[in-house]
Amino acid sequence: MSPAMSREKEIYRITLWGSVVNILLTALKFAAGILGASAAMIADAVHSLSDLLTDFVVLLFVRISSRPADADHPYGHGKYETLATAIVAIALLAAGGVLLAEGIEKILSAIHGELLPMPGRIALWAALISIAAKELIYQLTMRVGRRVQSQALEANAWHHRTDALSSVATAMGIGGALLFGGKWAILDPIAAVLVSLFILVAAGKLLHGAIQELLEKRLPEEVEQEIRRIVAEDKDMSELHQLRTRRVGNVYSIDMHIRMPGNVSLYESHRHSMLLEQRLRERFGRDTLVSVHIEPFKINGTYQPN
Repeated sequence: MSPAMSREKEIYRITLWGSVVNILLTALKFAAGILGASAAMIADAVHSLSDLLTDFVVLLFVRISSRPADADHPYGHGKYETLATAIVAIALLAAGGVLLAEGIEKILSAIHGELLPMPGRIALWAALISIAAKELIYQLTMRVGRRVQSQALEANAWHHRTDALSSVATAMGIGGALLFGGKWAILDPIAAVLVSLFILVAAGKLLHGAIQELLEKRLPEEVEQEIRRIVAEDKDMSELHQLRTRRVGNVYSIDMHIRMPGNVSLYESHRHSMLLEQRLRERFGRDTLVSVHIEPFKINGTYQPN
């Protein structure tokens, strides 16, 4: 099995496991939220539903991003994975916005004297089950995402983590309302608002990163410094300039100009270039896109023959 197929299989397997968990939790939370009259739990259920939808987005776009380069996409289809990350983030923003509006509406109603229903214990138990299940699937998904270097999978892992943390806030709100009773039922929608704010912050960070990649942001400074160090290992190569880097999905793209003595043969300059590409791919992955332009030395702006 090729590395690309193995990577896709790992992503599919963990995402499908996450989908099964999300289906079960969504059904449990909606039932518990309705039966337990808990706004925070229904908000939590909406979050789990958005998790389920983004699982399908990841499955679809990762399959597309795994396709090899073709005539229309000479750099491959990696950007589809970045697009999947952006869609996950937008789904989180939408879910967070809806939960925030509904929570604020219920808090204002309570402030104006409306008696909020006391959440039931079933909602508390559902929140506790969700915390354990979603934290587990977060850990498993993030582990695979980092191993196969999938931004979309890591984004989806954070989606699982925000669901777990939203359930923590939900459990605290419901538990506080049940413990203190009466007017403390307002803790339930307050928990929903806190959950929504956390979701919005996490979504904003994910979306910012995806947009930066779609806009061709350079690789981190430490990565570019390592590229320079690898080039410097060849003593015949010098004056690295016009270094341009970016990500194409989970793959690095590296373009550079390097100077060598003008009397070096075409064969030798090509050999040096190929060895450099090999070292870069050994460090950053076999699919790394590398383009090396060789130039002769310059003195006072003039190319030198030796």
